[in-house]
Amino acid sequence: MLTVLVVVLVGGVSQGAPVEPVPAGSATFNGAVHTAAYWGDTIYVGGDFTTATWDGHIVARPHAAAVDARSGALLPWSPQVDAGVRAIEADAGGVYLAGKFHKVNGAGRDNLAEVDHAGVLQPALNHRVDGHAYSMSLGGGRLYVGGSITAVDGQVRTGAAAFDLATGELDAQWHPTLNDVVNVVRYTPGRVYLGGRFDSVDGVKGTRKIAALDPVTGVPDPGFRSHVNAMVNDLAVADGSVYVGVDGGGGRASAMDLAGLVRWTVATDGAVQAMTVLDGVLYLGGHFDNVCASANTGHLGLCRDGATRRVKLAALDPASGALLGWIADGNGSVGVRALRSSPELGQLVAAGAYTSLNGSPQRRFALFNLLSPTASGITW
Repeated sequence: MLTVLVVVLVGGVSQGAPVEPVPAGSATFNGAVHTAAYWGDTIYVGGDFTTATWDGHIVARPHAAAVDARSGALLPWSPQVDAGVRAIEADAGGVYLAGKFHKVNGAGRDNLAEVDHAGVLQPALNHRVDGHAYSMSLGGGRLYVGGSITAVDGQVRTGAAAFDLATGELDAQWHPTLNDVVNVVRYTPGRVYLGGRFDSVDGVKGTRKIAALDPVTGVPDPGFRSHVNAMVNDLAVADGSVYVGVDGGGGRASAMDLAGLVRWTVATDGAVQAMTVLDGVLYLGGHFDNVCASANTGHLGLCRDGATRRVKLAALDPASGALLGWIADGNGSVGVRALRSSPELGQLVAAGAYTSLNGSPQRRFALFNLLSPTASGITW
């Protein structure tokens, strides 16, 4: 990062109160959960799992599933996906899947598909995608996709592509040129942010690792200039700030303004892979075990000036970067891969490859701030 200002204050003052750190009882999964998306009271998830467990039952769920956000119950929704799902999004029209698969419900789909809220495969979004899709975002009548994409239906696309939500057709106009992988795509009104391993977009200076593009033309926005030098894994945009989670020197979480100027940076001893903002709190997920007291890190992110233990999950004050007292420590190496929140429900979801939180079994999916623990959802 261009500038580094680290403030580590356990119990620091936040703009809001963190969620309850003990996760609710919910469905769990037998393989990594890479992604999650809210649609009303439903949480759609995707990953490398093949079964889910709920209420003592083990149920087949090949790479995609749905959870009742109010009760934590596994829902009947179960499209049949033949390989891993890396990204999932939902709107009124249906649920969008992206990843490394080739069939959905027995029909050919090359790394990208749409199913409805009953799990029925939809015909429109049917393309040959060269490379894999790692992230998606909906907005402005388009589905934006990022990953290791090199072409769609024989048309060159480098790292990212866009599709018309009404027709499913590839957007002929939106085709930025990137020289490496896109890990995250985020639509906001007026901008589409891309983050990843790339060094430039369309050869424009100030677009290294993170860039802001026009949502219609795909042209880089000259009003945003990157000061990030390490691979971006995830980003969140809230309240006039862009938050990024990166690799490099262990890991980093940074806040920048809408021009790209860095406001603060916090170091961790492992990559920050996921982030979300909920009720004035910035949540981080990754494979870190500590939040460092300074940016002075050594080999593999060793915190040379001391650290506060936070294993796979942490919460920060988004205004200052101060570490909060919230503790929901996970386990494993990979840790947390995705964080999603619902302001309407006041709820947080953490997905990944861990098997416990704070020493209690919680396999790869955790739901914080449950609303209706007596509800049930699955049809056996």
